[in-house]
Amino acid sequence: MPTYVLLSTLTSEGGMTVHQNPDRIAAVNDEIAAFGCKVTAQYALLGQYDFLTVVDAPDNETIAHLSVDLGSRGTTKITTLPAIPLDKLVEKLKAPEQIGRAGHQPPTSTDAEPTPVEHVATSPPRLAQFID
Repeated sequence: MPTYVLLSTLTSEGGMTVHQNPDRIAAVNDEIAAFGCKVTAQYALLGQYDFLTVVDAPDNETIAHLSVDLGSRGTTKITTLPAIPLDKLVEKLKAPEQIGRAGHQPPTSTDAEPTPVEHVATSPPRLAQFID
């Protein structure tokens, strides 16, 4: 299953809910499971976000539905990001299908020569032309 990162920020209402009922945090994991998703890691954060939750979900549509559903209560704002395993990214970068390196190799220091510059046949206006 694809992996996603949910970065959550509590609203003032959400902060009061968690403060009054800390077990509510674990209950959300059960709700996530009801969507066919699995929480694989969860952290409380300091800074811009309050929680980081790593979730495995069947597809983009399911995780989007989950994020909208959780956010619809008004107790949290969620930023959802797909997480790409590094080995999968490296595999893609090594594949022959590339746009950025299609037959292009950056010059090495020994074979780098200045690129010729085409000169424009016109000369810039002379100051005398504007004074007359």
